[in-house]
Amino acid sequence: MESDLRARIESEIRSELDSLRAARDEIRVQIHLGAVEAREAWEKAEKNWNHLEGRMKVLGEATQESLEEIGGAVEMLAEEIRRGYKHVRKLL
Repeated sequence: MESDLRARIESEIRSELDSLRAARDEIRVQIHLGAVEAREAWEKAEKNWNHLEGRMKVLGEATQESLEEIGGAVEMLAEEIRRGYKHVRKLL
């Protein structure tokens, strides 16, 4: 059961990361043309992205109890990054 939960959470997180990675790559290409506001929004999203990657490293070492906490934190952080990317797109 624990391995099923771990596999499900890791699969959901990998899917979320793939989606965010695609948006990130697209925006990175366009950011060179953007305004100062877009660049600032991008830098904030990048800070969150780096934080998310750090969380993913911890996930592999997590206990069952902390796994659920980390999964929830990752979901919230991913949503914040997604909102940041949407904001940058609007500015471009």
